[in-house]
Amino acid sequence: MNKKEKTRINTIIQKLKEYYPMAECMLEYETEPYKLLIMARLSAQCTDARVNIVSKDLFEQFKSLEDFADCDLEKLEKAIFTCGLYKMKAKNIKNMCQMIIDEFDSQVPEEMDDLLKLPGIGRKIANLIRGDIFNKPAIVTDTHCIRISNRLNLCNSDNPYIVEKELVKIISPEESNDFCHRLVFFGRECCKAQNPRCGECFLRDVCGFKDNKI
Repeated sequence: MNKKEKTRINTIIQKLKEYYPMAECMLEYETEPYKLLIMARLSAQCTDARVNIVSKDLFEQFKSLEDFADCDLEKLEKAIFTCGLYKMKAKNIKNMCQMIIDEFDSQVPEEMDDLLKLPGIGRKIANLIRGDIFNKPAIVTDTHCIRISNRLNLCNSDNPYIVEKELVKIISPEESNDFCHRLVFFGRECCKAQNPRCGECFLRDVCGFKDNKI
């Protein structure tokens, strides 16, 4: 990476910090790590806002890992129905909670390989858990991260794994988790999938998207 590109990337990071100083997960979970894990699984093809609403009643009905592991599957399906893909999600949640109890002494694991053993958990959710729960460096390649990273010429791929590996090379470990959270805010407010607000964008000068020139 040449000096000019390094300066450009640092500018992107700093400007995102200025506009979104409170980098945080949009899923409103309580202290128990397993709750974030369940909410993250529910968020697939569903909005964070919907998951936040559904989870309030969900965690009233099922108050522990054991409640989820021992639950009647149809009852769980009904509780998460409005999140979509409810049958697969319910099965994954029940089975992952059982695995956490049986194989990880009722504690959400922090290592990537262990997280990936859990039903329904891929690298995106695993990185979210590692970053938000265990304060480890993590790149969460959700739809906002992938779209915006490509528009900013930080990578050139729609493959989440490739995007993750490319960003790891250029985003310092201590910045990585917050950087991804800030991209979510930025993606929702400005760099939208449809009709991005390029004319109002605070990153316009360091972005190569559309008519902008680096």
